[in-house]
Amino acid sequence: MPMLLIQGSFHLKDTQPDGDTVHFLADNVDDWSLVGGNNPVQLTGTDHAKLRLEGIDALETHYHGAHQPLKHGHDAAKELLKWLGFTNVQRDANETVTASTPVSTPGYILTRGADLHGRVIALVGRGTPPGTSGTDISVGVPELRKTANHHLASAGLVYPTFYRSLFKDLRDELTQVAQQAQAAGKGLWPDDETTSGVKITGLSSITDDAVIVPKLFRRLVDYLKLNMALTCFPAYLAGMEDLVTVLSTGERFTDMHTLVEVTNGNTLRMTRPVDDLLFDEK
Repeated sequence: MPMLLIQGSFHLKDTQPDGDTVHFLADNVDDWSLVGGNNPVQLTGTDHAKLRLEGIDALETHYHGAHQPLKHGHDAAKELLKWLGFTNVQRDANETVTASTPVSTPGYILTRGADLHGRVIALVGRGTPPGTSGTDISVGVPELRKTANHHLASAGLVYPTFYRSLFKDLRDELTQVAQQAQAAGKGLWPDDETTSGVKITGLSSITDDAVIVPKLFRRLVDYLKLNMALTCFPAYLAGMEDLVTVLSTGERFTDMHTLVEVTNGNTLRMTRPVDDLLFDEK
């Protein structure tokens, strides 16, 4: 799988890194013009790019004023920053980093594009890069195993979540290590209720109690704020146009409503595990 390699450094101060997002400064700002895809990379005033780690999804610590149960989200964020080489990370009440040791750490990213928000979708590596910055390199499972993405999935701290930008061999590797973590009871997996079913009595059911796939959480937060009955949630999803393919069957759907089930008026579950789904990037 060819991916663009960009060398640079990771930065935390005045940002809100979580388990799958962090800021990155390219050594050569012109490298950003080489990023493919239809969406331009959005840089801050200090030329930082916000990264979204490809192939994984950490529990939300700040989404439209809401968060998922914080333990696992914080565990993923702490492990990501520790893996990148940061210690003594200090945050304020809004999850914004006020100081860290060191101020930045060297590393690299492997990317094929940015999302609609201009965040760079990337595999994240530390230390010396496996090639020349600003060039495409072939990325396979050996290269994936050296990334934070792989490390977090192996530790069970994130959900595998796939979009079409990630090739099959890399998806299969992330699925395998995530399933191994699940079988071993690591990280968030003992608390996961995505497919077993969650009783929804209000927003606090998913912000304070139940651990579910973040993509489903985000849709639920937006829906529950409308004060509508849970039984109408599938109809709401039908209007979201989340194009998704079930990998095990090849079935392709125009939205997620065919993959959720509401029973007893207040219990919700996804009918397929998230690692069996392939989403189209919006």
